[in-house]
Amino acid sequence: MKIICIGRNYVEHAKELNNPVPTKPMFFVKPDTALLRTHMFYIPPFSNNIHYELELVVKIKKVGKSISKRFAHKYYDEISLGLDLTARDLQEECKEKGMPWEIAKGFDSSAPIGRWYQKKDLKSLDFYLLKNGEKVQEGNPSQMVFDVDSIIEYVSKFMTLKKGDLIFTGTPSGVGKMEVNDVFEAYLDGKKTIDLRVK
Repeated sequence: MKIICIGRNYVEHAKELNNPVPTKPMFFVKPDTALLRTHMFYIPPFSNNIHYELELVVKIKKVGKSISKRFAHKYYDEISLGLDLTARDLQEECKEKGMPWEIAKGFDSSAPIGRWYQKKDLKSLDFYLLKNGEKVQEGNPSQMVFDVDSIIEYVSKFMTLKKGDLIFTGTPSGVGKMEVNDVFEAYLDGKKTIDLRVK
């Protein structure tokens, strides 16, 4: 199982980090050890600036390679929310040196995942994130630069998608720093999907 993450897929998020909006999907991969299914995240000792990024996640249900966009909807039927956690200080250092980002994106427990639901019309789904009871992020798949089916088509040109693979589809604006004792609650279509405590 691999975790594929799409970067800069919401215009306002790209702007808030002073990044250009991509003209084709930009992605990176987290290892399976990044997956966090518990309700507790421990801030690692190697970073002083862990950021949360709320994302809609789709789960691939069968093997596919070079998938046409018109058939992409047949390759997933479950959706959830996830947090793409980023060691922003390490990421900035990597960017400055022209190095890959894996150290900042792929560390253990950097991909908390919520409950799974059957896929609906994605463009009608709203999702949002509360930090200590205050709404900090909200989005809808209709706001994506590249929709889910386009993402599947593009990624599958380069790597085979397998059953159980997860695709984090990008984060809307409002990302920020995690602090010890923070509580994060994420809602998808009105249903609490993530309940995470930070230690």
